[in-house]
Amino acid sequence: MFMGEYNHTIDAKGRIIVPSKFREALGDEFVVTGGLDGCLFVYPNDEWMEFIAQLKNLPGSKDARQLQRYFMAGAASCEVDKQGRILIPNKLRESAALEKDIVFVGVLNKIEIWSKERWESNNGYGDMDQIAEHMSELGLSF
Repeated sequence: MFMGEYNHTIDAKGRIIVPSKFREALGDEFVVTGGLDGCLFVYPNDEWMEFIAQLKNLPGSKDARQLQRYFMAGAASCEVDKQGRILIPNKLRESAALEKDIVFVGVLNKIEIWSKERWESNNGYGDMDQIAEHMSELGLSF
């Protein structure tokens, strides 16, 4: 399980240091793909395979095909180098607006990578009471 928030920077070549707390759980090789809300998703290989299985089982609707294309077209296998860095492909960096300051966020079975600016503008937690109220309707208790 991934949790926590870590601030880092991206270098001119598109490399970022993966927080040490995340490196062991990710393993030697893992997958980075476009995420939702303007971030990137990082999956350990076993979680990626589970996610792929879910994508395969979607109905053959246009929305399902679009979702499959979205996650698969941008997916890239990554390995951590000796300095603890990964190279984020240019297309993924552009889609998530990763330029200098970034934020790693552990979210249960995956990691999200955000530009610091997007993270701060999208995750103010100001409406958490309202969101929590809706989640309690779905059976989540606090």
